[in-house]
Amino acid sequence: MNDDAMDLTEARYELVISVDARRSGEYDDVDKPRMRARIYRVLEAAFTHAKVARDAVHMEDRGDGVLLAVAGRIAVTRLLGLWLVEVHENLRDENRALRVPLGLRIGMHVGPVRHDARGISGRAVDLACRLADSPVARRLLDAEKADLVLVASNSLYEDVVSGGGKFIEAARYAPARLELKEGEVTAWFHLPGRPAPEIPAEPRSSAGDPSTAGDPSTAGDPSTAGNPSTAGDPSTASGPSSTGGARSAPDTSTGTDGRADGDEAEDDDEVEAEDDRTAGRRPEARYTVHGDMSQHHDNVYQQPVHIGRITDGARSRKERGE
Repeated sequence: MNDDAMDLTEARYELVISVDARRSGEYDDVDKPRMRARIYRVLEAAFTHAKVARDAVHMEDRGDGVLLAVAGRIAVTRLLGLWLVEVHENLRDENRALRVPLGLRIGMHVGPVRHDARGISGRAVDLACRLADSPVARRLLDAEKADLVLVASNSLYEDVVSGGGKFIEAARYAPARLELKEGEVTAWFHLPGRPAPEIPAEPRSSAGDPSTAGDPSTAGDPSTAGNPSTAGDPSTASGPSSTGGARSAPDTSTGTDGRADGDEAEDDDEVEAEDDRTAGRRPEARYTVHGDMSQHHDNVYQQPVHIGRITDGARSRKERGE
């Protein structure tokens, strides 16, 4: 087996770096090439200042970012330390002349990487890209109004970052759980030049049940509250209708117990008022009707009719004999 064949089948243990631009979709066709040129200037200058040989770095263009793999002979601490500091400083220099600053999200992970004629692949590559593209990284960059956010994998943090080094301070990293396609993982977030960030909470579209939030029909009795079809309906109102009239008067024909239905209506009203007080509801006015209301013409009754108004307070005094 020749050397080229071995290179295609054997994985190399390398540091994978995924670099994404913030809101790259908002750049038009004129500004996007300029944005891409700035990213390459920032990264290549950082490699030069960190004294990382160009032949030790595999670089792939990703349209709105860059995918990198650094050979294992380069110390990871140099990339996490000096190289990251240089990237941040170079990015700040580029942004001084920009009305809308360029923001970068960088994902890092160390693992097996396979190289072929078209680029690199492997789970380490996938994870680094997922970290840089995570919603938490996006929210953190915006919430902190930062130029750069680094997202390190949990294994990279435990194996390298936690041990410290030149320009590496583990106390400035904050952990968060991420839901990725491969499952849930822990990642560590760092904003160069700043203390450990506060991880922003996931935004919620609405409080409580999104299917009912903001719906007036869920307040009180869901069967009637907020429903315009019940507004002013005498069957659902506890007092006079919206037109100022009394509730529908019952039939005044004599009942089986010899009392007029008007007397029964009065008793019913008193029972309802008592129920209102028992349930803690606000007392309402009640109306009583005496007489025959079945015969009338244009609301002019043919027999003597008396309509009286009784409130809970008045009825209580009546019961006390006042």
